[in-house]
Amino acid sequence: MELGGALAIFLAICLSCLLLLSAWSRMHRGEGKLPPGPTPLPFLGNLLQVATSGTFKSFLALRDKYGPVFTVYLGPRRVVVLCGHEAVKEALVDQAEEFSGRGELASIDRNFNGFGVALANGERWKQLRRFSLTTLRNFGMGKRSIEERIQEEAQYLLEEFRKTRGLPFDPTFFLSRTVSNVISSVVFGSRFDYEDKTFLALLRMMNQSFIEMSTPWAQLYDMYSCIMQYLPGRHNRIYHIIEELKAFIAEKVKANQATLDPNNPRDFIDCFLMQMEKEKQNPSSEFSPKNLVLTTLNLFFAGTETVSSTLRYGFLFLMKYPEVEEKVHQEIDHVIGRNRIPATEDRMNMPYTDAVIHEIQRLTDIVPMGVPHTVIRDTQFRGYTLPKGTDVFPLLGSVLRDPKHFSNPEGFNPGHFLDERGRFKKSEAFVPFSSGKRVCLGEAMARMELFLYFTTILQSFSLKSLLPPEDVDISPKVSGFGNIPPTYELCLVPR
Repeated sequence: MELGGALAIFLAICLSCLLLLSAWSRMHRGEGKLPPGPTPLPFLGNLLQVATSGTFKSFLALRDKYGPVFTVYLGPRRVVVLCGHEAVKEALVDQAEEFSGRGELASIDRNFNGFGVALANGERWKQLRRFSLTTLRNFGMGKRSIEERIQEEAQYLLEEFRKTRGLPFDPTFFLSRTVSNVISSVVFGSRFDYEDKTFLALLRMMNQSFIEMSTPWAQLYDMYSCIMQYLPGRHNRIYHIIEELKAFIAEKVKANQATLDPNNPRDFIDCFLMQMEKEKQNPSSEFSPKNLVLTTLNLFFAGTETVSSTLRYGFLFLMKYPEVEEKVHQEIDHVIGRNRIPATEDRMNMPYTDAVIHEIQRLTDIVPMGVPHTVIRDTQFRGYTLPKGTDVFPLLGSVLRDPKHFSNPEGFNPGHFLDERGRFKKSEAFVPFSSGKRVCLGEAMARMELFLYFTTILQSFSLKSLLPPEDVDISPKVSGFGNIPPTYELCLVPR
């Protein structure tokens, strides 16, 4: 019996060693000449050097040791990390085609499986991106421009703010409701009432999924999805939330199909349905019901959560730096006045306000690690060889805080975007929407929303913090895939 037990233990140890050696072999097979990096352990990879609770900071520490381009193993998954403006630009812009693939984002890949414009690759991505850009542009120039939709929605928001009567409130869902209604009017053809229970439930799901994607659990899942997808636990919350969102979109698609008028498309869904009909005989067409639901979800989610989070963070920065808010008020009064609705064309005459919004975006750093890319072929980069399929993390946060481009990278200073004469100054290191072929589809809409919402709100209200400025905490509530703004309350005082 004792001999049998010892033999079983011995065989288990041998099997474990074989498995570890097999994993090690797979990790290093076909590497070519990869960038330097810490030595990985079999299966664990560089888990000892990369904290799941602070992945971005761990990467910055490795950059200090190995330089702006290095290789790291997230469990058995090999990733090349790019830090700073020069490295990210060389990859995403100068070698845009090679780095144009979408890398693995395991925490949501099992919901999308490579479908939908944001996570697609190859011909599927090209067809969906081209169509989405054209359709969004056409809606921007249609019967009601995007600017008019934003201006109208901003007025609804002011009505809701007035109802607070200067009392403390949490702005989270005030801002997500108004921003979401802009993209809703494009993808669904209409806005939601602010008290619509379905709408509020959708917003909570999107807010919660953005938080869940940024937790240590999600980072761990991205490392070990091959195992964790079969295990119970918090890491499964994202999957179930996104499935509910998909079901809502699918119902919207059904309703549109039943009432579709090809001569009068009402929204993005109608346009996609018409394209499906047009290409139904084309065997290589990517216009399918699955891509319709998931592309619509991509637009709805991104068009809601990123802009509303930036606005929420923006209020916090202005309460911490009230002298900045005062200068914005002065510029609004001088250029727009108190009675006229702000318009996009005002931006060119408001360099300080424009600089403040850019600085808010820079420090908010909404997706610090960027969305993963992958190289679509064997690629030479800075003397290294990246094998086809190698995932690449372009750390957008490291670009937005590049000391070569921003004199005080960790501090809030609108002067980063102003020249010596107070005119607005562009920075090529301003990349909150990423850059290259995978640049954010909704960049133009998001930039317009941020300007119109900030100016409309600050035209009518002053922000009042419940804390003295020095006690306002601007640290993220959670930092992982995204930087989640802290929860706070404020008062709005009519001007």
